Amino acid sequence: MNESFGCPCCSGAFDGFLKGVRRTAAAQLPPTLPINRRSFMSGTAALTGLVAALPTWSRAQTAPARIFSGGTILTVDAAFSEAEAIAIRGDRIIAVGSIQDVRAAAGEDAVEVDLAGRTMLPGFIEPHTHVVSGAAVGGIMTNVGISRFGTAAEILDHLRSLVPGTPPGEWILARNFDPALQEGPEALTFAELDAVSTEVPVFVMNASGHLAYANRKAFEAAGIPEDIPDPPGAEFVRDAEGRLTGVMKNNVSFLKVVSAAPAMGRLDPVTALIDLLSDWGRLGLTTVSELALGTLTGSPEDAAIVLGAAASGRLKARIRAYPFYTVGSSAWDEAGIGPGTGDALARITGYKLVADGSNQGFTGLQREPYLGSDSRGTAYMTPEEMTSIALDRAAKGWPLALHANGDAGIDMVLDACEAVRDAGIDMSLIRARIEHCSMLHDDQIARMKDLGVSASFLIGHVHFWGVWMRDRVFGPERVNNLDRCRSVEEAGVGFTLHSDFTVTEPDPLHMIQMAVTRRTWKEPDFVLNPGERISVESAIRAMTSEAAWQLFSDHEVGSLEVGKMADLVILEQDPRRVDPDTIRNIRVLETWMNGDQVFVA
Repeated sequence: MNESFGCPCCSGAFDGFLKGVRRTAAAQLPPTLPINRRSFMSGTAALTGLVAALPTWSRAQTAPARIFSGGTILTVDAAFSEAEAIAIRGDRIIAVGSIQDVRAAAGEDAVEVDLAGRTMLPGFIEPHTHVVSGAAVGGIMTNVGISRFGTAAEILDHLRSLVPGTPPGEWILARNFDPALQEGPEALTFAELDAVSTEVPVFVMNASGHLAYANRKAFEAAGIPEDIPDPPGAEFVRDAEGRLTGVMKNNVSFLKVVSAAPAMGRLDPVTALIDLLSDWGRLGLTTVSELALGTLTGSPEDAAIVLGAAASGRLKARIRAYPFYTVGSSAWDEAGIGPGTGDALARITGYKLVADGSNQGFTGLQREPYLGSDSRGTAYMTPEEMTSIALDRAAKGWPLALHANGDAGIDMVLDACEAVRDAGIDMSLIRARIEHCSMLHDDQIARMKDLGVSASFLIGHVHFWGVWMRDRVFGPERVNNLDRCRSVEEAGVGFTLHSDFTVTEPDPLHMIQMAVTRRTWKEPDFVLNPGERISVESAIRAMTSEAAWQLFSDHEVGSLEVGKMADLVILEQDPRRVDPDTIRNIRVLETWMNGDQVFVA
């Protein structure tokens, strides 16, 4: 069962998960877009037409300006300076500084807004999420993960509470059950889920995306007989007597069940993406990312979902997307998709490669075996494959995002980056970043500095899985190498924080708190390696200006400076002035994107 605790998107577990969305997504694109709806996307011509159809996001700069003052304005510029006032006009910041200078720049007709002691920051930026597949799954499945429930019993009680409100014929669909963290059984079998309901089909996906569980009613509704054969590479788990248990391994098996749910047939990934990012305005997010573009449909068609959402005019956050290597480099090239495709709202940014799996799932590639094991994890690519693809992509101008959790996986990534540099490619143009960068040694930090490689930490590894990593995965000494934010900062290596949504929730204030306190969810008094705690200012940078830099958007967002886009968040309190253990409780009062208020509490 160890593989159940992996990462669904980086492992490719969602690869082609909802191939049927192609027809639905195509049907939902704006009618003016030149998309062949029978094939959804037809190579370069269709994508070029889609990009051309994107609305122009530069708004008129002749309207009266708005001046914000009367609170704390953290610009997050190079000096992390505070400003007395800021003015925006249309979609741009036109002045930052003293109230007198800002008024002079804004003009006599400017509208003044009193912050009333509140704190303004640049809009938060999430550099590693999976919004395309996450929106599709999240749009039809209720979240029962660790951010909401601590035990399996609580999950089952919640599912039971949904039964009375479920219309006839509909299913209860849930996601993110994680037995590594949630106390109770390691699997939800017929015994547990039939106790929820024998009349309403119930389906629950494991947090990994590799396993799922259902009640007998769901098997019945899907027409799954007791003697169903196991599909190649997958399994309908049986007990010692050979009877089905309700547990399914690999999406090849559980898709046969969940595909019968009516919600699957109604799924519209474009609208789901729009709705998801509209909801994220409450978190202060104004720019997000897609770090495995192609895994929903198993093809470059995912790009049409992103660009179609942007073309709708209803997208409430910017998207920066990285095509995924499993689709194949040639497929993206033939579709005419390259770095810079899109505009300031939705843009293709870089290319994603994966060295290994997840540490909590015992598939991160390690220099030394896991605790109490002979296993060193799993290489998802050979070093030769990674280097070859990295060289090809970098030579063609693609920035690189390279997933590596284990220390040996990080070695593989750094070797590939060294090969890119030695080939004469300017690393400053590639902005190579190590995704998760979990188990990190001093010698690797030195290599990162030398190569100009930055890190992006899934800081939830410390908070949610820290005790599991200590007790079951690495032991009390090796676990101190996890998410070494302070060490990379002191070495002059840039870093960001991310959620890897849907692995954890994309709450910037909570991620800031995690990095500042490094307290663990399972044992709140246990601080995992206190020496790796960082300041609030550094954590804010990691979710604003540094994230903008990694996403090649630092020229337009990430700080409150003249000429940049008017993406802002207003908080009830200054994160630097509260107890660090309460940062996540600060209320987001307003979120502005492109000069428009997209959320108000």
